[in-house]
Amino acid sequence: MGKRENVWLGVAGLVIDEDERWLVVKKRYGGLKGSWSLPAGFVEEGETSDSAVIREVLEETGIRCKVKGLLGLRTGVIRDSISDNMLVFLLSPSGTLKVKAQETELYEAEFMSAVELGADPDSSILLRFLLEKHQQQVKTGIDGIDPGQQFNYTEYRLFL
Repeated sequence: MGKRENVWLGVAGLVIDEDERWLVVKKRYGGLKGSWSLPAGFVEEGETSDSAVIREVLEETGIRCKVKGLLGLRTGVIRDSISDNMLVFLLSPSGTLKVKAQETELYEAEFMSAVELGADPDSSILLRFLLEKHQQQVKTGIDGIDPGQQFNYTEYRLFL
């Protein structure tokens, strides 16, 4: 039986503005250091995954967003022991498009066109895949479902 701390749940947000530009970041750490990737982070206690992605995008870039839907799941195992799971959401910006990179975590954050990202050798593998596939399978959130009082949910949403 594995330890719970070896099961990670992260979120990433694909934010696309009205001009079809994508909000991307260059991290200062980890496997994506120096690569263009999506704003991302971990789900914290007491929040849903879709709330977490809105928080993470705001913290990393200063951009407020709304969730349009779930694009998919990236899952893997690190060093045969860590279950690494990330939900990838499609978001739209709400309000100002003035990007402010979180300097402790990021080198840069900006909106870039799909053409620019496709041509940039620093674009991550996930970004390259999303450039080809992102519009095909968006699952929108469904509210108003009551799974029953016995579960004691304070928030509940389906993405099916």
